[in-house]
Amino acid sequence: MLPPVDDQVLRDNPEFARLYAKLTNVVLNPDGTTRHDQAEKKRAAVRKELDEHRLSAAKHRLLAHAIATASPPDFKPPVAKSISQPGQRRREVAAAADVPQPLLDLLLILPQLLEAEDALPAESVDLLLSSPPLSELGSMMPDLAALVASNLHSSALSLARLTRPTTNASYLHRHIASLSQDHAALLAGLDKARQDLAVARARSLATLVELLHTYTQCLSHLVRCLEAKHGVVARSLELRATDAALQAQRVDADSQAALRSLTKDMYSPEAVAALRNYAAHLQDAKLRATDRLRSLQAELGEYGVGTTGGEGREKTMREMGRVHCEMTRQIEEVKRDLERLQDS
Repeated sequence: MLPPVDDQVLRDNPEFARLYAKLTNVVLNPDGTTRHDQAEKKRAAVRKELDEHRLSAAKHRLLAHAIATASPPDFKPPVAKSISQPGQRRREVAAAADVPQPLLDLLLILPQLLEAEDALPAESVDLLLSSPPLSELGSMMPDLAALVASNLHSSALSLARLTRPTTNASYLHRHIASLSQDHAALLAGLDKARQDLAVARARSLATLVELLHTYTQCLSHLVRCLEAKHGVVARSLELRATDAALQAQRVDADSQAALRSLTKDMYSPEAVAALRNYAAHLQDAKLRATDRLRSLQAELGEYGVGTTGGEGREKTMREMGRVHCEMTRQIEEVKRDLERLQDS
C-alpha cells in the first residue's frame, strides 16, 4: 500500500502533487507494484499456476479433514416428542441400525492413515488393502461419500452463517455456492478498509495541524486585543514603578552621604585613630583572656574538674579546699583571740 501524503503538503507543493498523482494513478498499483512491468505476464502465469496448486491442496486438505471428522448419525431418542411421532422414531432407529459395521471400522482406520506422518511399507499397504474394511472400500464408497458430503455441507453452512449472519437459517444453503465470492469480497473490503483508515488518519493529522494553527492564531489575536485594551495602563504602571525604584535608590544614596558627613563632623581624625587603636587593644585583650581561660581550664583539668573520669579526684580536691577554708577560719579566730588577750 502506498503511504498517504498530507493534503497540506500537496497544496503547498503543486509539482510534488502532480508527481504523486501520476505515480498513484498511472505508474504504480495500490499495493506499490509497477503497472508497466515486462515480466508481469510471466509472474501472472506463475501466480495462476500457484493458485491452482493451492486450490488443489486445499481441496485435498478439506477432503482429508472431512473424512477424518466424519461420523455416522448417532441415535438420540427424542425427549419432548415421545408420543406424537412414533413413525419418525422408528425411522431414526432403522437409520442408525442400517450403518454397516465395516463402514464404522473404515471411519476409525482412515483418519489414522490420513494423519500418518511417515509412509507405511509396501507390505503393510498391501496387507491393509487386501484386508477388510479397506478391501471393501469400493462397495462402501457411496455411504462414505454421503457421510463426507454431509460433513462438508455442515461446515459450509457454518461458513455461510458467518458470512451472512442476518440471513434466515433455512435459506443459508442457497449461499454455499457463493462462499468463494463472499471470501474474496471480504478480503477486498478489508484491504479497502485499511486504505481508507490510512487516508482517514492522514486527513485527521492534517485537520489537527490546521486546528493547532487556528488555535495559535486565536491566541495571538487574544494577546493583541489584551495589549490594545490594557497596554496603556500596564505601561503607565511600569513607568511609575521604575520612577519609584529610582527615587528609592536616590534616597538610599542621600542617606549614605548624610551618614558619612555626620560621622566626619562627630569624630575628628585623631579621635577616629584613637578609637581604632583602642579597638585593636580590646581585640588583643580578648585574645589574651581567651588564652588565660584555656590555661585555667587546663589546670582545672589536671585536678579532675571538667574532665571525663575525674569525678573522684574532683571530689577529693573539693574536700581539701573545704578543709583548708575551715582551717584558715580557725586560724583567724585564734589570731583574734590572741590579739584580745594582748590588748587586755
